[in-house]
Amino acid sequence: MKKLTTYYTNKNILFKDIKQISPKEIGSRKKIDIYAATSIDANFYAIFIVDSKSRFIRKNANDLMELCEKLVNHLDHNFKRKELLISSPLCSKAKEYLKQNDWSVRVDFM
Repeated sequence: MKKLTTYYTNKNILFKDIKQISPKEIGSRKKIDIYAATSIDANFYAIFIVDSKSRFIRKNANDLMELCEKLVNHLDHNFKRKELLISSPLCSKAKEYLKQNDWSVRVDFM
């Protein structure tokens, strides 16, 4: 979590509350880090961190969207900002699909 807070602090985004949610809590078996955070200017963030060796493709983007819906239902909260922090290669179609659905994709994490 220290890496996450340092990363966002360098981007001038400060959080007053960060909570890690395990994928098992929302009924997923994926190896992904999920955080629900509140910034000091009252923006609510759903942050997903994907660290894999294989390429992140459009199918993975669909799975990520479903996971976000489960997170919204689990916490009974609709997030203003949805972010994907990724260190693996990213398919251009998956990136475009996420951007069309109001996601922020950051590939400079880690």
